[in-house]
Amino acid sequence: MKLLIDADYIVYKCCASCETEIDFGDDVIVVTSQFSEAMKCVERDLKRIRENFFGENEMILFFSDSKNFRKEIYPDYKGHRNRKKPCGYKRVINELRNRYEVIKLPTLEADDAMGIYATDFPGSVICSPDKDMKQIPGLVYDMSETHEISPEEGMRWHYIQTLAGDQTDGYSGVPGIGIKRAVALFEDKGYNWETIKGAFAEKDLGEDVALMNARLAKILTNQEYDNRAKQPILWDPADAYHGIDDGTGVQAKKT
Repeated sequence: MKLLIDADYIVYKCCASCETEIDFGDDVIVVTSQFSEAMKCVERDLKRIRENFFGENEMILFFSDSKNFRKEIYPDYKGHRNRKKPCGYKRVINELRNRYEVIKLPTLEADDAMGIYATDFPGSVICSPDKDMKQIPGLVYDMSETHEISPEEGMRWHYIQTLAGDQTDGYSGVPGIGIKRAVALFEDKGYNWETIKGAFAEKDLGEDVALMNARLAKILTNQEYDNRAKQPILWDPADAYHGIDDGTGVQAKKT
């Protein structure tokens, strides 16, 4: 069993927790950090994850690229996240490369790289607290519990996030619709593209806006990545979810 680790989350959290502010007065405040303490924090978190699965399972650490293909779709994607990385962030990553297998794919977030790997190698476990990973079929450990996500559940969560949006990532979905309202709407009208288009249309938003939100929300799988060209294949409702039928009129994906 391979454990696919959202290392962005762990390294950021640990490096931030090890920062210390020193106020020298005269308008000078310096932020410092101790590299060894940040590494100890990261190793503790990785050890806890490994121990949760009762064995010496292989761990693969995933990081986001500095460039993000979603900004080509929507330039304001994560535009509010302007805070610099905490002290020691790059140095910790460089050291982790010496100790573990590290994967970072061009223009992709760690979430996408994990989604691609997990669907290429079924039986792996995604280890991430990010709710976006509920789109990926297979085992997902949310740092508290392990859940098995079916293809139907993954499809539904993508559609739900398309309507509800994600304020953390900076895309809005349908104004006034959150997760609960999105679920109720899909349960009433079916999990399909027509339901999504209709919800956006009720707010005078066109199909182009619906498609933009769906593409921003979609965590990539091996079906949405061109490994030879090293670039994502943008999600298309006409090609979506081949072989998934939960009785609510799901679109089919051509092969």
